[in-house]
Amino acid sequence: MNIKSAKFVKSSAKYIECPEDGLPEYAFIGRSNVGKSSLINRLVGVKTLAKTSQTPGKTQLINHFVVNDKWYLVDLPGYGFAKASQTQRTGFGKMIQNYILQRKELSCLFVLIDLRLEPQKIDLSFLQFLGEKEIPFAICFTKADKLSNNQINSNLARYYGTLLETWEELPMNFLTSAEDGRGREDVLAYIAEMNEDLLTA
Repeated sequence: MNIKSAKFVKSSAKYIECPEDGLPEYAFIGRSNVGKSSLINRLVGVKTLAKTSQTPGKTQLINHFVVNDKWYLVDLPGYGFAKASQTQRTGFGKMIQNYILQRKELSCLFVLIDLRLEPQKIDLSFLQFLGEKEIPFAICFTKADKLSNNQINSNLARYYGTLLETWEELPMNFLTSAEDGRGREDVLAYIAEMNEDLLTA
């Protein structure tokens, strides 16, 4: 997919405040330090589109960016942000859950997972929730540039093994890096394919 334009549209505190033009939405979510904003910026080729920060938990609203004037890339607040207050964490949880469950325009939720780490309970629980609610999603394993090929293969095998303990088949997944652009074309091609399917549906 050729990205011709990507621009910020609006931030929303509730899913009912999101854009109402019916364009398909592809949302990105993950734990607060997974590198979500950096990957979003790499995907669209605009370094400053999504705000990045050294402080986890920067994203606190539902942020819509329109790409090629045809679809929305949605930056969701991270989950599991330890330094947020209990009130904030509760608010994030309701905001995220309502968007995921109620937003009809959501075509796919990309769940970002740091490949350097052991499978985390919070990520596995979130994936289980998505499966139970039949939410279309894909996994983006991030920070692949930080690992050797052997480590990548080993960590992927470990994660696949963990997922297959509760899933009959593996969810769609991508190996990505915001640093070297790994996986960018694959993710964009997947979105393009889904957009084509929506047009012919």
